[in-house]
Amino acid sequence: MIDPENSLSTRSFIARPTDHMGYSGIHVQLDGLPSHHLPLLLAAYQYKFRRDVEAMSRHLIDDVTVGWEELGTDLLDDAPPALVAALTGGEHWPSRTLDHLITPDGSPPARMSLTDVTVDTQDMQWGYVLHEEGIEVISLLHEYIGPVVDWAVDPRTAFNDHPAAWSSLDPVPVLRASRSAPPPSTPAASPARAGTPRPATRR
Repeated sequence: MIDPENSLSTRSFIARPTDHMGYSGIHVQLDGLPSHHLPLLLAAYQYKFRRDVEAMSRHLIDDVTVGWEELGTDLLDDAPPALVAALTGGEHWPSRTLDHLITPDGSPPARMSLTDVTVDTQDMQWGYVLHEEGIEVISLLHEYIGPVVDWAVDPRTAFNDHPAAWSSLDPVPVLRASRSAPPPSTPAASPARAGTPRPATRR
């Protein structure tokens, strides 16, 4: 179950892949752990965005003026009620942007975008890159690349939040696979798997 109070200060980003194995994305201020982001992102892809990764990327990356403060349960729109209840325990909170930020000189805040080249300067802890085949999870305390969680994985899967567990050389670190039957209209979940091996660095 997603805990909205579990990882309040954990900074992350949501990105799309670019040429030469890079990425370009947007800052998310709160709740950046895999146990929070992955269930929301998997369910959003499967239901709200109807398996359209480009539409999902536009919503999460392109349509944001400054950045995200947090991702909320509005990403579960159109998901079966049983799945929403399993993920949230009945709690609901909206996604919130950082458009309200006030700069010292009163000017509009700058867009909090980043790339694989600039991420080192922005104190990020986790990254989530939305590939066609799944979500690449990057533990930036350890690596600049990570394993890929297949889009078909059940959102109720429990994921490990330890930064060292998300090595690009290892399988996706699942604490507990969902034992529930997939909700109606959802393909059977495939096991979480690592993506195609990549070079050790994007740079």
